[in-house]
Amino acid sequence: MTTGSDEGALGLVLERALVASPRLGPVRVVCVDGPAGSGKTTAGDGLVERASARGVRALVVHLDDLYAGWSGLEGTLWPRLAAQVLEPLRRGRPGRFQRYDWTAGRFADWVDVPVPELLVVEGCGSAQRACDPIAVLRVWVEADRALRLERGLARDGEDARAHWLRWMADEAAHFARERTRERADVRLDAFGRMTP
Repeated sequence: MTTGSDEGALGLVLERALVASPRLGPVRVVCVDGPAGSGKTTAGDGLVERASARGVRALVVHLDDLYAGWSGLEGTLWPRLAAQVLEPLRRGRPGRFQRYDWTAGRFADWVDVPVPELLVVEGCGSAQRACDPIAVLRVWVEADRALRLERGLARDGEDARAHWLRWMADEAAHFARERTRERADVRLDAFGRMTP
């Protein structure tokens, strides 16, 4: 793929996803991964908006709703996602996950996940090796460390700096172990442009 604007890059990603055969029952799964603050949420939401505008039943699951807090990248994240969302969808049934309440520091309300044609799983850890059998596309989004930290603190406040620094160390170790960037099918920069 060649580089292009945000609109062009996400349009190409969507086209590539939609021509692929579903690998999770009737569902095409696109995993949008990369370091925190890199632009994954914007890319994931953009894919769903473009798909919906074309009449494709699409939705996004943000892993921010599934992490068990600041230490939630590893451990129960993938097993919980698989059991509550992916396995039901594989069988053609709606999924349902318990959303983590960051303010209360615990899992809270339940979120229904209807069966879509296109499911975007967005968040750090979404494109780990466990996704390979089901993902039609793995998208890596990256940005400079300083920009990512700036974005994170703008969203979460300066009081979250220690959490952000610990998370950034945890995700770096995760990505190195999973070789996430190297395994990605598509790479985008912080502004949604394709990169080599």
